[in-house]
Amino acid sequence: MGIVAQAPRGGLREVLAGRSHPMLLSGAEIERFEDAHRGLFDIFDAHYTKGAHDLRRVTVGEARDLVALGLVGAGMLDAEADAFVASLSAGDNLRVRSIALALIGAAFAPDWIDADDGDASEDGEKKNDSPAAPGTSDAS
Repeated sequence: MGIVAQAPRGGLREVLAGRSHPMLLSGAEIERFEDAHRGLFDIFDAHYTKGAHDLRRVTVGEARDLVALGLVGAGMLDAEADAFVASLSAGDNLRVRSIALALIGAAFAPDWIDADDGDASEDGEKKNDSPAAPGTSDAS
């Protein structure tokens, strides 16, 4: 895989509207989101530690704004990112939500994102491509 096709550290490369886009939430984008919506740790906690029943999970508007900010963080102009996200259909909302949640995870815990999709790391340890949040367990 070429370097252009790789995700930036702490970010993602996702396909939306038939094109691959790098996305990255830096501190500036996180602050912009929090100024417009709510704390990102609130969404992170609701998604990664509370489970599907938690009503504080990301809304469609929040998810779309996070994706737009992720595009801006990776270098797209604000107006271009807003127009691109606005052009997505309602049918894209589940994908947008998944990307938004992955962006939060990548921003707060970049080592959780494994470019090799769960392959063994350099030290031979198998990486989990959907890890539990710190302090939680996958065991039932």
